Amino acid sequence: MKQKNTILIVGSIVALSSFINAAKPAEVLFDTKCAMCHSKTRPDDMSKVTAPAIMGVMRHVKMTYPDKEEAVKFMVDYILKPSKEKAICMPQKLKRFGLMPSQKGNVTQAEAEQITSWMFDTFPPEGFRGMGQGNRKGQGK
Repeated sequence: MKQKNTILIVGSIVALSSFINAAKPAEVLFDTKCAMCHSKTRPDDMSKVTAPAIMGVMRHVKMTYPDKEEAVKFMVDYILKPSKEKAICMPQKLKRFGLMPSQKGNVTQAEAEQITSWMFDTFPPEGFRGMGQGNRKGQGK
């Protein structure tokens, strides 16, 4: 009987741990999976930047895909299968940073959906003005 209780307790701990890990908040996922390249704020030292800040990325995403569902679908596809043809950033950003590497194997589709939904709701902050040209004011593609 003692062995059954031990197995039940261990099984419950494993199941709870899996549930907690699966239910990570999107910002925590962003911080662990994306923030090593994409900062949430404008960096002070631009010479150390390896990818555009998420505020600028989301500004361009929302200019091209103002509808959240379309934006999330685009971002998930781009994160897992990026290509120059799909890129919506300014050409000089591609030249400076190169094409984003595929995150397949780093994030699951479900995690990418969770992260990008949070990104759409969070960035850019109200009143944000990008540094570059090309503001289509949410007019889409």
